[in-house]
Amino acid sequence: MKILVMGGTRFMGVALTKKLVDRGHEVVLFNRGNKPAPVEGVRVIKGDRTDAQQLKDKLSGEQFDAIFDNNARELTDTQPLVEIFRDRIQHFVYMSSAGVYLESDVLPYIEGDAIDPKSRHKGKLHTEAYLAEAYANYAFPYTSIRPTYIYGPQNYNDLEAWFFDRIVRDRPIPIPGNGKFITQLGHVEDLVAAMAAVLGKPQAVNQIYNVSDTRFVTFDGLAKLCATAAGKSASDLEIVRYNPKEFDFGKQKAFPFRLQHFFTSVDKAMQDLNWKPKFDLLAGLETSFQQDYLASGRQQAYVDFAIDDTILAKSK
Repeated sequence: MKILVMGGTRFMGVALTKKLVDRGHEVVLFNRGNKPAPVEGVRVIKGDRTDAQQLKDKLSGEQFDAIFDNNARELTDTQPLVEIFRDRIQHFVYMSSAGVYLESDVLPYIEGDAIDPKSRHKGKLHTEAYLAEAYANYAFPYTSIRPTYIYGPQNYNDLEAWFFDRIVRDRPIPIPGNGKFITQLGHVEDLVAAMAAVLGKPQAVNQIYNVSDTRFVTFDGLAKLCATAAGKSASDLEIVRYNPKEFDFGKQKAFPFRLQHFFTSVDKAMQDLNWKPKFDLLAGLETSFQQDYLASGRQQAYVDFAIDDTILAKSK
């Protein structure tokens, strides 16, 4: 297949590009051109995806079998692509988020569960609704992917690295509440394997798939696994608990995960896509620590622990 990847030079886009090339596809990237393509020989079309006219000028003359829309945040990012390729594409794979689900007492989240119109990912909700309408009106062949927290090498979001920063410096780990909130992480390599598995499967058209690990973890459990991945003793880890309502951090984040139970069922993806995650969480965290955290020299970089220090001072 000839495949267009929107983005393709950061984290998930890098892993996806490599996965598609390894599977023999011809891959073209569309991005601002600020970073080199992750695979030698991959063509890059330079442009600003938020400019609908640029998309039309640069892509109308192109032909692709599939498109992976990885970095769209608003409907206005995706709609021009659909309009350009509406009658000449075999598959359009949209990157959404499990963050669209309405908080519930009934878990895990499944694909038909209620969505939160006030979600910070509401732009993705609008886009999913638009894609469903496009399918109903003219059979536009889309699939939407809803990951939970994505981790792994080159992660630009401080998730596992947030814990590593404290663990390698032998600092306490401030965890809100009682540490028993259950969350879910999925390795980036497992995510892109599921995305690539969508191609050529008609049963995946007009479908939404949760994609993550099959298992879940508490905040405390994640801290301990990160310690083990970093070569430290989990039993020696100092966890400090605090009530986040007692602090005003403004727009700064004191902790990288949402303070609720947050995990999904991936059974539908496993069944329809003939896919299953390969990384257990500890093995995945070890790849992050060795291949990314240490390799980047972050263990020696300056880290601002001012928020931690405020929490720790009050906990004494």
